[in-house]
Amino acid sequence: MTTITSPLTDESIRKLVAGELVLLNGIVYTGRDAAHKRMVELLDAGIALPFDADSQTIYYTGPCPAPPGRVIGSAGPTTSLRMDAYSLPLIEAGLKVMIGKGSRNEAVVDAIKEYCGLYLSAIGGAGALMAQCIIEAVVVAFDDLGPEAVYKLKVREMPLVVAIDYKGNSVYN
Repeated sequence: MTTITSPLTDESIRKLVAGELVLLNGIVYTGRDAAHKRMVELLDAGIALPFDADSQTIYYTGPCPAPPGRVIGSAGPTTSLRMDAYSLPLIEAGLKVMIGKGSRNEAVVDAIKEYCGLYLSAIGGAGALMAQCIIEAVVVAFDDLGPEAVYKLKVREMPLVVAIDYKGNSVYN
């Protein structure tokens, strides 16, 4: 198992291959459908995103409220296909890594190849396990969306699978 740290460089992304198990450390932003729609609207209007997307990682999750003594509640992945309509502008804005579950459409795979990106798959149904890997969580945008707000997370040893590597090789083929 390989340990990687976000934000990832092109060099570190090129070392990973589809099917490889990784442990992710570092900074990860969250976003689901509503947040993605707003981020793309900002980009379309020529307004900067609420975080610097350059070389960053986004996790498709809407975490549950934190129970007493915890940083965050359950934080399992959501289906990535729902973000495909919004992914290209974010990738073009510098986003490198996406984390979710399930396959991606051809346009997203092509953008992953063109921009040296990466798609990592999280374990569906294991939101409590994923939450244990989150050591800090702060809302950075769209707090009116509740759990669908954009959070900045600090993660430690989050278990993931390289689902689509920078060459477009996919575990879903």
